[in-house]
Amino acid sequence: MLIRVNDWIARALLTVAAVLAFLLSFLVCADVIGRVVFNSPVKGTPEIVSGSIVIILWLQAAYAIRSGGMIWVDAVHAHFPNRVQRACEVFGALLGIAFFGLVCWGSIDPALYAWRSNEFEGEGALRVPVWPARFLVVVGSFLAVFNYLLIAIERSRALVSGAPPPPPASEIKLEERIA
Repeated sequence: MLIRVNDWIARALLTVAAVLAFLLSFLVCADVIGRVVFNSPVKGTPEIVSGSIVIILWLQAAYAIRSGGMIWVDAVHAHFPNRVQRACEVFGALLGIAFFGLVCWGSIDPALYAWRSNEFEGEGALRVPVWPARFLVVVGSFLAVFNYLLIAIERSRALVSGAPPPPPASEIKLEERIA
């Protein structure tokens, strides 16, 4: 049940990220056209784009981890016995937990500061609040930790039993996901 909810949240955040990226492309096109044709760019585009890229990245993190979309080098890994492969996967998941846990922990104070101080990026015509991007770093890194924890548990069970772990969500057919 928890895994299904997590997978649903990861896919929902991925959809939000895709819509945001799609809308952002219109802003960038309008800025370029305004700059070249009318010599008047859309004000605040650099600030909006820089904050949006951070938001898009962290909205996609949970899905990328859960679906097995993170960088994976199997040139050596594929030649190991099944149990050694699972041990390497557990170790990799533990490293992911440590790394994203530190990112989450280190991002809480800057996010709270941005909220309390009403921090903005940009000057003049458009000032963009910084706190949404800062809080999404916290939320996204927390979800990354949670997904690596799920992977560590799955791979540890497979290591103990000697069975292969379940395939990532990206390899499961849509009909099987719905059922």
